[in-house]
Amino acid sequence: MIETIRHEGAILAILLPDSFRERGVSFCTPNSFSQQVAFIRHAKGRVIEAHLHNPVHREVLVTQEVLHIKRGRVRVDFYDAQKRYLESRILHTGDTIILVSGGHGFEILDDTEMIEVKQGPYLGDNDKTRFAGISSAEARLSKVAYDTCE
Repeated sequence: MIETIRHEGAILAILLPDSFRERGVSFCTPNSFSQQVAFIRHAKGRVIEAHLHNPVHREVLVTQEVLHIKRGRVRVDFYDAQKRYLESRILHTGDTIILVSGGHGFEILDDTEMIEVKQGPYLGDNDKTRFAGISSAEARLSKVAYDTCE
């Protein structure tokens, strides 16, 4: 199942665990998001029609990131827009997370390889505001409440 992590009605992140196995195309993000993420599962022989993507002007106001954990374990800590710590989750090998809003920080718990995808162009120090996060001892792992992809 997909977990949507929310705070005061806003989506902070969407966690797609490695165990998710729906058939077909399951979009995990609403159409309004600047990052569109789907889980796709097709049987052998399925043909996806050749296509091009049309040039469309889009305005992106907030960077959204997608992290895929190829190997390892990572604790992700969630913060609201005022930099207040909210909760944490552990990501495992094969998990994918879409970081939508608020702040976040990470602690690498095992040797880890991950893939990050986000909008560009990257603006260096102008692209983010850094702030002091929590220590390992302060982390609160929250119970999981699952949603489904659309």
